[in-house]
Amino acid sequence: KIIVTAQQPEEAILFIHHYKPDVVFLDIDMPRMNGFKMIEELGDVNFEIVFTTAYNHYAVDAIRISAFDYLVKPVSVKDLQSCVDRLVENRARLTRERLHVLRQSLSEKISQDDKIAVPTHEGLKFFQINTIVRIESGEGYSSVILNNGNIAKVAMLLKNLEELLLKYRFYRVHNLHLINLSFVDSYIRGEGGEVVMQNGDAISVSKRKKDEFLKLISP
Repeated sequence: KIIVTAQQPEEAILFIHHYKPDVVFLDIDMPRMNGFKMIEELGDVNFEIVFTTAYNHYAVDAIRISAFDYLVKPVSVKDLQSCVDRLVENRARLTRERLHVLRQSLSEKISQDDKIAVPTHEGLKFFQINTIVRIESGEGYSSVILNNGNIAKVAMLLKNLEELLLKYRFYRVHNLHLINLSFVDSYIRGEGGEVVMQNGDAISVSKRKKDEFLKLISP
């Protein structure tokens, strides 16, 4: 069902916040604000994105922010039908997986042994919390760094992951960095300073977060 259409990105942002759609078909080249900038302005992206554009050179950027699909104008009926069919199938699958995770979460106690499920371009990715060293913010995605050296890109903003992991002793030391306090190795003094994780990663600490962070890691 087509809920609403918009000709201006500023108008579209208001509509999206109001109607909370399942999917947004979004042009890229728009006046004053392109499609990528509009996604940044929206903040929380809890819907699928299908880019519709006359230019195929944006495809790499679309993949980078985990867009569901990328349709080049003029859009053929066949391509549009295929896209919508996959959207419906994907939504049904994610609903089943999210219900399973919800039931699991409700039946378990909070501990570092818990698992969380976060969305990726392919579906849901499961992480055991005690294997996550830190999470770094990207443009429209986040990178999850694990203690085995693997890095996974997930289609979830850092602030949403922060809300999810706060109860598991994760702390946002910087606008771009969320760390697992269980993996802190040392702290290097400075204006904000740096925290060194057990895997050797050195992360800048925001000046305004310094005092609170030091209280959290103090014995």
